Amino acid sequence: MKLLLRLTLGMLMPLLLAHPAQGHLFAPSLLKIVETQLHHYNVVWKTPAKRSSGIPLQPTFPDRCEVSNPNSPRTEGTGIISSWQLRCDQLGDQGLVGQVVGVSGLGTNQVSTMIMLSLRDGRRYQAVLTAENPEFLIPAIPGQGQVMIEYSRLGLEHIVGGIDHLMFVFGLLLLVGSGARLFWTITAFTAGHSITLSLVTLGFISFPVSLVEFTIALSIFMLALNLARRDFSLSDGGGLFRHYPWWLAGGFGLLHGMGFAGALAEIGLPQSNVPLALLFFNIGIEAGQIAFILLLLGAWRLIKRPLLPWQERLLPIPIYALGGLSAMWCIERGLIFLN
Repeated sequence: MKLLLRLTLGMLMPLLLAHPAQGHLFAPSLLKIVETQLHHYNVVWKTPAKRSSGIPLQPTFPDRCEVSNPNSPRTEGTGIISSWQLRCDQLGDQGLVGQVVGVSGLGTNQVSTMIMLSLRDGRRYQAVLTAENPEFLIPAIPGQGQVMIEYSRLGLEHIVGGIDHLMFVFGLLLLVGSGARLFWTITAFTAGHSITLSLVTLGFISFPVSLVEFTIALSIFMLALNLARRDFSLSDGGGLFRHYPWWLAGGFGLLHGMGFAGALAEIGLPQSNVPLALLFFNIGIEAGQIAFILLLLGAWRLIKRPLLPWQERLLPIPIYALGGLSAMWCIERGLIFLN
């Protein structure tokens, strides 16, 4: 099984190498609305600096709301931030409650948007808008089910868009194969990234984002080196990585959790449901990892027989490709950190 999984990666790698050396495609927009006076709102709008389309992302509000005091957009990190005030006196006693808020341009830009609405009476709302659902009808009472659904979706989107995280999971699969060893190794990785994701998000520790991104790339490169040594120098039995893969996965999982926390920091957490949001963001990440592994196992079953005659010649290709891709990330992210 391990052999054909490598061959699967060999076929996928040209697509990965054709992609820019950026580990994270996950870049949601954030629309934050805070009620400061009765039916008066401060609006903060953050969009990715890089878009896949020339069509702008634009928040949409009820027609009877008036925009005032707009500030000039400014660049902050990987995003562009705009802010203004919104007056909705003409909407009636409920203000934005019962009204529709949306974002145009989501489909053409291939992104999602997190809406966070805070009212003066303590009610908090969160919703994720997508190309399929670009509008949010604000209900009278926010529910915990909404937080569970939206943050699990965000976690799933992040792991699916995080090519570097998926490549590390794939490397673990190559290292240990299937069965109980794979289960315990992935469990250790999950435990590691869950710990640091929570600690960073709750403000107990902080870190330079560029340094963490570099070390994540370095972790993949080290794993690729170990896979290469195992394939071509089997006298050492694969080394400590092979004999104790759960320690490797757990330790590097701590690094990857910091990367997950960086993405979550771009969105923010609902202050009334922080533990719930963290839990379901992690659940979304795990669902994405499991789906990725199942996809690879399914591919293995499809290509097992026709590729067996060429297995020895094709064996080194995916390992070198994984090492080359991670080395490219190391160089790119190392230069960003040094600058």
